[in-house]
Amino acid sequence: MDVLSDAITAMRTGLPHASRTRMRGPWGVRFQPQQGAGFHVILQGSCWLLPATGEPVRLGVGDVVFLPRELGHGLADAVTTPLVEATPRFNDGSPIGSLDHDGPGPLTEMLCGAYRFDQTRLHPLLTELPDVMHIPARIGHHPSLSGAIELLGRELASVPGPHDGTAPAQGFETATRALLDALLVYVLRAWYDSHEPATGWGAALRDPAVTAALRAIHQHPATPWTVQSLAARAGLSRAAFAQRFASKVGAPPLAYLTWWRMTTAARLLRDTDLPLRAVAERTGYATEFAFAKAFKREFGTAPGRYRSEPGQLFSA
Repeated sequence: MDVLSDAITAMRTGLPHASRTRMRGPWGVRFQPQQGAGFHVILQGSCWLLPATGEPVRLGVGDVVFLPRELGHGLADAVTTPLVEATPRFNDGSPIGSLDHDGPGPLTEMLCGAYRFDQTRLHPLLTELPDVMHIPARIGHHPSLSGAIELLGRELASVPGPHDGTAPAQGFETATRALLDALLVYVLRAWYDSHEPATGWGAALRDPAVTAALRAIHQHPATPWTVQSLAARAGLSRAAFAQRFASKVGAPPLAYLTWWRMTTAARLLRDTDLPLRAVAERTGYATEFAFAKAFKREFGTAPGRYRSEPGQLFSA
């Protein structure tokens, strides 16, 4: 069981979307806050990222910037260029839209996009990340990320221009959606590979003992885990494991177990038609009543009502 993939799956809603962005200076665009994360990949030229807080960041070819909490930001050819609202065009449900600006200046080409996240179940792996994650292009570093960017660039090359009536290459939508999903994984991998904190999820994912316990929890949430049995999985004494897990994950083992069980239950309620009894069994509760009580304590509403509320459903 892959803890990073689980964390992403727990948060994701809907499908990623992106726009092929071609801007000739002078230009500046503003992106509004949203319930998710934004990203930009510079394919040609350069520009400035103007975050909601903090200093402007210079971006060059091959650079990736990821904003795990999209607080709103700007992109521009210069820090002094006025910003206008970014309004990409999407056609026929395509995952890739277009955003173009003609001017007398040099061309900057980018892939700009977003992932939607369930704000009620943000995994701590995401919440501990900085507001702006800049991953500069460096030859020989992060080959998987570079490979995904190159493949996305090739797919974008098949997208017609604003006045071109031709269609993208066959299989374009399937390929780009898969590559956008891969890009998110590779961005997080690249960030954690380049930053080695002593605590937090970056440290937890490097710690074999903590990772062994996390995998056990994620793979078998219905198991009646105790601190002792998780410590045995980690190969540590009970006391050493409890201290090590809490210091890196940010929560005691059994508190994280409950959080993950409830996260799993919420996804089962949203994504399946399983009866409440089956959801309870899959998340470690002996009775439907015990499950419902725990779920209401966590979410403030009964499981049945949570399932029936349209705003709680993941979109396809």
